[in-house]
Amino acid sequence: MSTTAATTPKLSRPRSGRMIAGVCAGLARRFGLSTTLVRWIAVASVLLPGPQVLIYLILWILIPNDPE
Repeated sequence: MSTTAATTPKLSRPRSGRMIAGVCAGLARRFGLSTTLVRWIAVASVLLPGPQVLIYLILWILIPNDPE
């Protein structure tokens, strides 16, 4: 019996391909989405009222970097 957890990438911020902190790139890789799509969603969400920037900063702190 195989598990999908073994094939799913761990949530971490990549050291290459970052724009600011790598949060969007890490989320895109973890969920199998396009990095560009996740970045556009993040930018569009900032236009809406809410704590999006605060959430980004929290994720920046909580999501670890890729190991070297």
